[in-house]
Amino acid sequence: MLPERSLAFAGIRLLLLVLACAAMPAGADESAEVGQLLRAGKLSEALTRADAYLSTKPNDPQMRFIKGVIQRSSGKQAEAIATFTKLTEDYPELPEPYNNLAVLYAGQGQFDKARVALEMAVRSNPGYATAHENLGDVYAKLASQAYGKALQLDSGNTSIAPKLALLRELFSANNKGQHAGMAPAVAAPAPVASGTSAVSR
Repeated sequence: MLPERSLAFAGIRLLLLVLACAAMPAGADESAEVGQLLRAGKLSEALTRADAYLSTKPNDPQMRFIKGVIQRSSGKQAEAIATFTKLTEDYPELPEPYNNLAVLYAGQGQFDKARVALEMAVRSNPGYATAHENLGDVYAKLASQAYGKALQLDSGNTSIAPKLALLRELFSANNKGQHAGMAPAVAAPAPVASGTSAVSR
């Protein structure tokens, strides 16, 4: 199915996120410690530490991003959506929260919301390849839905079935691991200095 990454890819991306967070200067020690807890699967403890850190530095985009990843990993999808949404409001120039928000929306079958979030991600950073790839996946899923509806309305239209079959084949390949589907961001947003706008990677 389109919106889900295989567990292996998700684990690799999560590990990369944790390693990237460990190398960041602003709050790097605490980010590294929270990242180690996350990597060890101690999600409750990681969330507690993230919340404690954020109680003193509530605007830290890196720790807020990590908190969203912890929430997503803990199955707290609604909370993760709220965390990433607030990040996009406070730091609209960062593409990673938009991307992760889109992955969550797609996982719920809300492909129009996913599309909007990904369009914002690529608008904020036109060079963000992961968001472009995910946007292509969402467009393909929306196309599949539109072709399916068109076929329901006009079953005699012979041009629709081949298009729909091609997209279904693509999604079937996704399920076999030949193409892994949508990817969450692999690194937390770049640090934001007070009084300046963030520069994303």
